[in-house]
Amino acid sequence: MARLLAVICLVYCSIAAAAAEPGLPEWTAKIRMDHPRLFFNRDTWPAVRERALGPEKKWYEQYKRRVDKLQEEIGGLADPPRDLGPQAAWAAFVYLMTGERPYLDLAKKALEISLRFYEKCYEERKAVNWYSTTRVHAVMAWDWLYNDLTEAERKEYFSRLVQVLHKVYTAKPPIYRESLSGHTTGFYGVTNCKWFVGLAGLGSGIEEALVREWLVWGYNENMKMLAHRKRACGDDGGSASPTLGYAFGAYPWSEQNFFYTWLSATGENIAPEWPHSAWLANYVLWNWIAAERAPREFGWGDTPHTTNTMPHYELYTHMANIRHLYGKVAPEAAALARHLQEMLPHKEYAGNWFIYPFLLTDLDKSPEAFHPERLPAARHFESLGQIFMRSGTGPEDTYCLFTAGGILSQHRHYDALSFIIYHRGYLALDSGTRYDEFVNGEHLANYYAQTVAHNCVLVHQPGEPPARYWGGTVIANHGGQHRQLGSEVKAFETNDRYVYVAGDATASYLHGPVKREGQPDLPEKVSLVTRQLVFLMPKHFVVFDRVVATDPSYRKEWLLHTAHEPVIAGKQFRADHEEGRLFCRTLLPEDAVLTPVGGSGREFWAAGRNWEIKADKLKPEQLAMMGQWRVEVSPGAARAEDHFLHVLQVGDQQLSAMDPVEVIREGDAVGARVRVGETTWEVLFNTKGDLGGRIRCRGGNATIDQALAQTVTPQVGILALPK
Repeated sequence: MARLLAVICLVYCSIAAAAAEPGLPEWTAKIRMDHPRLFFNRDTWPAVRERALGPEKKWYEQYKRRVDKLQEEIGGLADPPRDLGPQAAWAAFVYLMTGERPYLDLAKKALEISLRFYEKCYEERKAVNWYSTTRVHAVMAWDWLYNDLTEAERKEYFSRLVQVLHKVYTAKPPIYRESLSGHTTGFYGVTNCKWFVGLAGLGSGIEEALVREWLVWGYNENMKMLAHRKRACGDDGGSASPTLGYAFGAYPWSEQNFFYTWLSATGENIAPEWPHSAWLANYVLWNWIAAERAPREFGWGDTPHTTNTMPHYELYTHMANIRHLYGKVAPEAAALARHLQEMLPHKEYAGNWFIYPFLLTDLDKSPEAFHPERLPAARHFESLGQIFMRSGTGPEDTYCLFTAGGILSQHRHYDALSFIIYHRGYLALDSGTRYDEFVNGEHLANYYAQTVAHNCVLVHQPGEPPARYWGGTVIANHGGQHRQLGSEVKAFETNDRYVYVAGDATASYLHGPVKREGQPDLPEKVSLVTRQLVFLMPKHFVVFDRVVATDPSYRKEWLLHTAHEPVIAGKQFRADHEEGRLFCRTLLPEDAVLTPVGGSGREFWAAGRNWEIKADKLKPEQLAMMGQWRVEVSPGAARAEDHFLHVLQVGDQQLSAMDPVEVIREGDAVGARVRVGETTWEVLFNTKGDLGGRIRCRGGNATIDQALAQTVTPQVGILALPK
């Protein structure tokens, strides 16, 4: 009889889902009408249960113990309101696993307590959470318990949740710290709940109008999110922001959750239609700086600069999802994901979405790990506006990140043409921090995000408007850029001996028409700002900048930020961090003046004041990671056009002197001659017309004498082969 009823139920569900309801799009006809339907369904449950009792038994028992402990902690429905959304889902899952009534009762108690908390937060106009995660888990619990709730319970729980969400969405003014962000961001705020509510509630007859509206909105917003991220990743990989705390943290959730819930609700796996998601593995690979205890990152964008440890806690889970979802359709990326899992120091799943490990039924079918032994020395992530360079992949190698181009402004600073160099320490770094942002928000907006905090060029124009940034009120612009986007990569090439990149950031310095009461309109301050950088592997960089101001009186400054106080001697300075050492020689302007800025009370000096941070709990080394000093290189006289030419050399702290360098000139070209042992490099740059130049090398393994590239070398695939 039970088997007959199951067959009848499945037939009924198929008929119910055979056509879209009036007023709903055609795709809604694919949604099954039985429950559960979020993350797993009646058909996939046996495999999910098998994983929980088999390969992921340890993971399951961990959560069962938490549920059992919660059983002891919750006294009853009168308990004070608190957010137990995840706990409700855990208890619901354990109930499905065991069939034991106490777990059902516990899940309902957790739902009730959570609903009272959500309602209380709204009444007090307080945020529940910046993320949607806990409230989505409450929806999951309702969906998973659907068949064991009375009709009255179904209606009460679901209606209260829908109504309190609706109030949050329509609150005027919006509730502070409730993220209402959409598809161009991480899409993990409270609006993300709409998809889950709409998908779970369809056909229940509860809050029908909002359920239908949110279902369609959620689907459309998720599809726009996928399209946006596909464009952002290009054929290289990445995310909706190159700031790794987001890209390697919560951002992948929204994609993975949509893939999994669409699959469980419709039976369709649409992940293969969006292969960009699998290429996150490639972006991890190129951001990885090898270190002893844990991988490090460059510290780009809104990254807290306390350790620069790569945010790797959730990467094991993200890579597992890639292996499961893309093992067949993107085997190269899945194999790289497996390799990264092997490299990670933290080889455990993240608990934000505890259900993931139980869904990975194709995990063991994914390809063997791909160990990339031969990669190019550089990779250009066009859409993200980043070029990564490195001499190798070990802890003693040199790593560099150059910023130019890109289409994303999310958590990006005013940092076009900036570079970061790591060799046994952070030797040329992004300065400032996002540490304790609610206390130090003015620092974030007025210093950290501004051009002055990066290894760029400043052009000071009296009275220029501030460059706005979130987190504070920007009071002035300290000679920096006005647009996060607009710079261009003009040339890029990489080979076994050197890497070359050329960028034009003129557009980034334009502020547009500025009208000042009683004064003439403020003109643009520059007509040209370009940078060409050559990485002579493994330890030398030649950097050439052309800067043309619209008024000779506008002071120019070439910046390089260091962790500790630099030692300046004439036109050269030295700076150390951890086990690394940097030498930098100014070759142009010939009348250059080198000025150190930093130390106590001047660590983050900009716009006439120090944008200090409250960092009582931070150790001296953590403060050093934020950059305590910078060297400003300025022309000795006022000129409209200036050329800045620098040679940088890195090494360990046994490096006592810089290799011989000198200026060379040929016609309208200027450059540097660098002698490295028996090898002599000559790098020349055009001073007029198009960006370009020539590079020569004598001695060593081979002779080089060729023009610098004037086009951008395209790359595709893990091996970054030319197209």
